[in-house]
Amino acid sequence: MHKLHMPQWAIDRAMERRGKLHPYADLDPRKTALIVVDLQNGFMVEDVAVAYVPAAIEIVPNVNRLASAVRATGGKVFWIKNTMDEASMASWSHYHESATAQARRNRILNMSPGTRGHDLHGALDVKPEDAIVAKYRFSAFIQGASELPQLLHAQGLDTVLITGTVTNVCCESSARDAMMLNFRTIMVSDGNAAVTDEEHNATLASFYAIFGDVMDTDMLIACLERNAGRQQAAE
Repeated sequence: MHKLHMPQWAIDRAMERRGKLHPYADLDPRKTALIVVDLQNGFMVEDVAVAYVPAAIEIVPNVNRLASAVRATGGKVFWIKNTMDEASMASWSHYHESATAQARRNRILNMSPGTRGHDLHGALDVKPEDAIVAKYRFSAFIQGASELPQLLHAQGLDTVLITGTVTNVCCESSARDAMMLNFRTIMVSDGNAAVTDEEHNATLASFYAIFGDVMDTDMLIACLERNAGRQQAAE
């Protein structure tokens, strides 16, 4: 698990902007979605990895706990799958052409639909009522990358909990774009994984200072359960 560190400058900046440490602690559980980004074999199983992230294995228990809590309190779970196909290779050609020929072959072999690398990791607790969404860019929220924003809006979900890998690539890209699209966005500090602690913490600090909230798994589960209890008591 990453050694987490939120620098004081990020805390100070967040307080200046928002006046509280956690502006989204009052989240509505029934309007909350857990977004699990790219926890696929292609990042978690070394022999089929396009980018191997060992720390991604370590966050699986937290992701599963959050998924259970989100379902139990009335929210929805979305499993996002990094996907390569001929159309995306062509429409995102400049990015793919910047890689080596071996890297391009590896992406096709291990991140195309039907390949082992494309599959969600076997330790994830995926339920029939969850949604599985293909993603064709780093961000799941950028225009044309996936159907995720439309699915969230259609179900009245306005708060997203971002988990997955890699913290400073697809997770950060998705979180920033979600905020830009007016979702309340929370990055889960112990539910994201990067290659190094430095990269992981740099992303969380930047996101927390400016873009949205950062909480850990225990804090989020406590918020979900507390707020769900208040809703039930008021009904």
